[in-house]
Amino acid sequence: MKRISLRTILHLVLCAALVGAVSVSCGESASKKAEKEAELKAAEQAKADSLAKVEYEKKMKEAEGIISLLGEEPMFDITTNLGTIKIKLYADTPLHRKNFEKLALSGFYDGLLFHRVINGFMIQGGDPLSKDPEKVSQYGTGGPGYTVPAEILPNHKHKKGALAAARRGDKANPKRESSGSQFYLVQDEGACASLDGDYTVFGETVQGLDVIDKIAAVATGAKDLPTNPVKIISVTLDEASKPVPPTGN
Repeated sequence: MKRISLRTILHLVLCAALVGAVSVSCGESASKKAEKEAELKAAEQAKADSLAKVEYEKKMKEAEGIISLLGEEPMFDITTNLGTIKIKLYADTPLHRKNFEKLALSGFYDGLLFHRVINGFMIQGGDPLSKDPEKVSQYGTGGPGYTVPAEILPNHKHKKGALAAARRGDKANPKRESSGSQFYLVQDEGACASLDGDYTVFGETVQGLDVIDKIAAVATGAKDLPTNPVKIISVTLDEASKPVPPTGN
């Protein structure tokens, strides 16, 4: 058996140590690189969020200026990829009317989905989380971060095309406060009659009942989510409700 010299052994040990040092160095380098990339991504997201907030606040301010000029029962056009639904807001539910006006005029609803569709019942939308496909498991839980006090009136029933505010159940929400943004449109009056007196109805459809039926008829999957997205392209002030600019003398 050939003997290995001490010099050879020392050489092998030194080589192994150098390889180990290089491996550790590479590992640390990769880790630091990933950390820097994560920090950069977080900073970019924070900047984007800040700019979006500034833009949203600007739109809100502009919306409030328009709202001050609107009539008591303005009409809005909910334009979807399956057609347009024209709705009228009620004068005697002012808190819900102003909230819907504010959200619509600021562009809050643009790009959201009708995330809950039940044929023979109603269609529901207005959840900001529905813009993000990665949050599909959370659809139906989102909102603008506040609720609206109930305005449940006996003269407003769940007739076909009625516009009503979604809300959490009585146990978690004994005052029956409405979601800050989620709403539903009645497709079947008989099926929704049991909701009378429990939810705030704050408007009605004046044109586009056929579009509600078309949306209600789409195929759905888990949690009544349409398998092919039904998107709210925009919610805009109807031409007939636009304030007339003052004329000079």
